[in-house]
Amino acid sequence: MRTRSRTSVLLTLSLALSGVTVAAVPAAAAPPPAPARVVAPLAAEGTTPIPAVEGPLASTAQSYPFGAADHQEVPQDLSRLGYVEEEYLVSGTSNVYTWPAAGPAEIRTPDAPYSTRVLVRKPAKGQAFSGNVIVEMLNPSNLFDLNIGWAVAQEQIVANGDAWVGITAKPIAVEALKNFDAERYASLSFANPLPLTDPANCATVAADSSRTTENGLIWDIYSQVGAWLRSDDARNPLRYGAQTTRVEHAYGFGYSQTGGFLVNYINGVHPLVVESDGAPIYDAYLVAVAGGAFAGAYPMNQCEPAPPATDVRRQFRDVGVPIMRMMSQSDYLLGIGSRREDSDAPGDQYRHYEMAGAGHATPDELTFSASSADILAADRAVPPASCNEGPRSRFPSSIFFNAALRNLDAWVRDGVAPPRAEPILVRNGAPVLDRFGNVQGGLRSPFLDAPTSTWYGTATGASFCFIAGYERPLSQTVIDSLYRNHGTYVKAVKDSARSLEREGFLTTYDARELQRDAAQSRIP
Repeated sequence: MRTRSRTSVLLTLSLALSGVTVAAVPAAAAPPPAPARVVAPLAAEGTTPIPAVEGPLASTAQSYPFGAADHQEVPQDLSRLGYVEEEYLVSGTSNVYTWPAAGPAEIRTPDAPYSTRVLVRKPAKGQAFSGNVIVEMLNPSNLFDLNIGWAVAQEQIVANGDAWVGITAKPIAVEALKNFDAERYASLSFANPLPLTDPANCATVAADSSRTTENGLIWDIYSQVGAWLRSDDARNPLRYGAQTTRVEHAYGFGYSQTGGFLVNYINGVHPLVVESDGAPIYDAYLVAVAGGAFAGAYPMNQCEPAPPATDVRRQFRDVGVPIMRMMSQSDYLLGIGSRREDSDAPGDQYRHYEMAGAGHATPDELTFSASSADILAADRAVPPASCNEGPRSRFPSSIFFNAALRNLDAWVRDGVAPPRAEPILVRNGAPVLDRFGNVQGGLRSPFLDAPTSTWYGTATGASFCFIAGYERPLSQTVIDSLYRNHGTYVKAVKDSARSLEREGFLTTYDARELQRDAAQSRIP
């Protein structure tokens, strides 16, 4: 069966672990970096402003985007997919918010200048563009940008003709970009609007942060980039030469740490946008592997704590647009507080999924991000390739994300409610396992329903091994007892894949590929 096993490396442990509180440490009293240029909003009064835009930036052999497709760990030729890649610098001003209680956030410090970068992958020809754009805050947990949304859902993005946009979301990732290419990224800045002498500039910050920068600028950046893509601004890369934007729907995506960022945004900032603009910028959200006590929310600014693990601000209710939350086998127990009933009620459209067998830290998220050489050039550690138990789990969580993205779009465009799935079965705080050691319940796949391995969500060792997971093949004796011949195994995979396809849990192309891989295997 298909496992999308490619050259990959493991995540490196940063103190910005997904959902793990990092200790505050004294910050160096360095002078703040030069602020990004202030620009006047282009939007009408009372609406989300459009940032100033520079680009697309030229790409050469000497200067190219960090994480560019043709410089990934496994390079991709986007032209073969009918896609192009562009990089832009965007700048403007952002409010720094506080979030003292459930409900919308409140302004703590207004109008702080910022400048960040935006990576765009889109169909090369306008007639191939679906009208959908998936906008992702790039994950900075390794202290550099990871293109995880592209990594886990690119098949569906390309099959549907969607655009994907990644935003550098945290000062520590900006630092990596400047290390990588000081000239290309010279103007980037998440400068703290408060001087070091201001009592509101807290004396201690998290270990991946600095008093001279401010993590809390990302919320308005996320709104403004979305507003830009939906605007008729001349530099909007999704106009395709037309007078108006070609974007019909914008979908928010976040994974792990930035999945937690989405929780803050959805519950704290999304209501402010609706109030000011009269409508949301994002038509739906896919919150990935972030919930409850695991990356379920983050500090709204770097001086205040994240909402407590059981706080209602970590749960979704009556947001007004569809939301899918997807947990993995690595994190669902810590994140079990994010469980709630599915709903099709107007204004409270919600699905909760738990991916049985899937690991949180996937090989693909680094395969489709910056190469090891570029990570070193950014003065960051290259993640290790294995844990104590062996290579990190090769389980292809992309099969779940492809279907989820397709179903989310159908929910928004056509009002077609997605299928419902039971969560992973838990009893007395522990998963209920089948006779092969695999979890019961959750999103199913032939990997568990026609098993040849036991799939673990956690491993031991350095870095993010605790959420990387691993695989243990079943003994030949067990496999022989399950499948009397190759045809028996192929039929078991086919039956599982076709059933899941009919129910809406697999795309047609993933179901076919799973069957094709089974037919080409040598099992038993």
